[in-house]
Amino acid sequence: MTISPLRRLLLLRHAKADRPPGTADHERPLSERGRRDARAAGQLLAKEDWLPDLVLCSTALRTRETWDLAAAELAGLPPVRFEPRLYHPPVPQLLAVVREVPPHVSTLLVVGHNPSLRDAVLVAAGDGVGRRIRQVEEKFPTAAIALLAWRGTWEGLGPRTALLTGLAVARGARRDRP
Repeated sequence: MTISPLRRLLLLRHAKADRPPGTADHERPLSERGRRDARAAGQLLAKEDWLPDLVLCSTALRTRETWDLAAAELAGLPPVRFEPRLYHPPVPQLLAVVREVPPHVSTLLVVGHNPSLRDAVLVAAGDGVGRRIRQVEEKFPTAAIALLAWRGTWEGLGPRTALLTGLAVARGARRDRP
């Protein structure tokens, strides 16, 4: 009997974005807090050993900035692909993008948006460790990271096929102002 490989899907919601007047949604940058939290997300990925083999990132400015700041905290940089289909996709489209991942990838990180990421967790997770599913149902805040795991292929990811094994929210330390 052959045991299917373990797949890990990390879903990182972009960090807190700013809303400058006259700026299109796609071009919204991170706020000061968002930049702190994005760096903290990279530190969290390293600390938890949630290191991706491949990163798929929405093309929105806030997701690209989140990844750039998080990546700066990692020892090695995985390949990254900026994917226009990850800009506020419906869950079936998000899962379709994930199903295209090459079989040699064991751990994939998707950097994207809500409600797409939150809903993808709730669709794909058949169960979760502890209260994690309920926590995602209640809120999936900026700079949240969910870890889904299953044995099988990327093509096999579908409704209720994965286990929500990790959930964390990255928060960077505030600097006191004089």
